[in-house]
Amino acid sequence: MLQFTTRGIYCPQADVYIDPWQPVERAVVTHGHSDHARWGMGRYLCHPHTAAILRLRLGIDTAIQSLEYGEVVTLNGVRISLHPAGHIIGSAQVRLEYGGEVWVVSGDYKLTHDGISVPYEPVRCHSFVTESTFALPIYRFPDPASVLLEIKQWWRQNAEAGFNTVLLAYALGKSQVLLQHLDPATGPVFIHGAVANVNAVLAEIGYQFAGERITPETDRATIKGAVVVAPPSALGSPWLKKLSPYRIALCSGWMQLRGARRRRGVDRGFVLSDHADWKQLNTAVAATGAENVYVTHGYEGPFARWLREEKGLYAREVHLQGGETTEGDL
Repeated sequence: MLQFTTRGIYCPQADVYIDPWQPVERAVVTHGHSDHARWGMGRYLCHPHTAAILRLRLGIDTAIQSLEYGEVVTLNGVRISLHPAGHIIGSAQVRLEYGGEVWVVSGDYKLTHDGISVPYEPVRCHSFVTESTFALPIYRFPDPASVLLEIKQWWRQNAEAGFNTVLLAYALGKSQVLLQHLDPATGPVFIHGAVANVNAVLAEIGYQFAGERITPETDRATIKGAVVVAPPSALGSPWLKKLSPYRIALCSGWMQLRGARRRRGVDRGFVLSDHADWKQLNTAVAATGAENVYVTHGYEGPFARWLREEKGLYAREVHLQGGETTEGDL
């Protein structure tokens, strides 16, 4: 039912692409990260919360059709529905059914609940297209609740020592998870402008997050013992240097690797990811009941080989042209 083309994952019967990376007439978008939601499509189909993000990033005049989780739209006989992926707010898996055959395209996903995204739901299918960002056995993430507790304790220690705490996390997704769980009783909470822009859009659809935006008028000397949530692009910038003295941490699944913190030039690394780890990926694949698995966006070769040799599935790696790891993979 689906084809892997130079423009993206394509359903010929419905004449629709899923997360295309080149301009097409009709696109189903799994979520709002820039490596999945690109500019230039004629029409977009996505979850309503993703629609709000697309209008922020692609323009308010973008032609978007919203689809709630579980709601079905039929295109030329193909039944298409969206189902929670648990990756970020509004993220979705795409289910396509035609002639008794069911495919599911996962987009990016995680099985652990972050407290704000609608939790991941397994969808039974014949063929499953899965991401594989962290598809190696070395990636076994700790419980997110314990990581968030570590972050709060580190902030408290820094404040007592006279330092601000800077947490680097992408503006859409992990920043909101951090802000949801940080305790303002510990100290003031500030946010970078990029995070503030996303929060403003999310506020329009019912989400509220702590954090005061840092503007050019903000007196940086008054920011003491605070936590500041900023995107990784702020690292080494003049904007960041004005927050001294500070200690800085990167919140990322890549922090699982020894030496990653040193290479990034930060004081701490917290293993906090918007993606599934090795165990979650295996659990998700098994829960679909799929006999055919297509692996993309990460460690495609090793994971496809594992599924063939150890799980007895028909699994193949798919190297999508637009599958480079960018925004949502940190």
